[in-house]
Amino acid sequence: MRIPALGLGTFRLKDQQVMDSIRNGLELGYRHIDTAQIYGNEAEVGQAIAESGVARDQLFVTTKVWTEHLVADRLIPSLEESLAKLGLEQLDLALIHWPSPDDAIPVAEYMTALLQAKRRGLTRQIGISNFTIAHMQQAIDTVGADEIATNQVEIHPFLQNRTLVDFARSRGIHLTAYMPLAYGKVMQDPVIQGIAAAHDATPAQVALAWLLQQGFAVIPSSTRRENLASNQLALDLSLSEAEMAAIATLDRGERLANPDFAPNWD
Repeated sequence: MRIPALGLGTFRLKDQQVMDSIRNGLELGYRHIDTAQIYGNEAEVGQAIAESGVARDQLFVTTKVWTEHLVADRLIPSLEESLAKLGLEQLDLALIHWPSPDDAIPVAEYMTALLQAKRRGLTRQIGISNFTIAHMQQAIDTVGADEIATNQVEIHPFLQNRTLVDFARSRGIHLTAYMPLAYGKVMQDPVIQGIAAAHDATPAQVALAWLLQQGFAVIPSSTRRENLASNQLALDLSLSEAEMAAIATLDRGERLANPDFAPNWD
């Protein structure tokens, strides 16, 4: 099953807020839901899925393994706990959320354990998140590029991550763009606003369409039903080569997700 191009992110959404977001999203037709162990909302995500009535085989559910669980003997138990919280028998995609801080745990150790989780049937696909080129190469060396369903990284008009994108494409690895709207900063950009006006669209739709046309999956989050519905329209928005090129000039290396344990970025 391919990763759906448009997903529903749940970062920073908690309790009733995340349940309402997923309920609205599923009612609107979203079928790709992204969560993570560290978000602290897997149980609520699972409850919202259960209450939605949407058939399991119509959903694509992703969670991500936190850094505390990267030691080989902790990784699989942590995914089993995630499945229990989500109320699912199997994930569609399990990702390593971040490389081990300071590379204290070798990539080979946790990628081998993640592949074992797949072989045990805990997840249909496996992948990575926030991996640099060096970490990607180590993951490829361990499990093979064909086993890596995606690398989920920050990509938006102000951080285009081109060196990493080029490397991933050269190895045939799909990319998922998180924070695709740069925490709403795309709404204020004059170039994006101008393109949006020309299409009778919103700046958010333009930013998402720009990513989608490059082949990335996107996982924006929203607590507002109208924004969830609006974001879906990006799937039908087609930008010209000139418009794509204009947005490409906006790259300024503005990284928003950069915790103190982050790797040395490319």
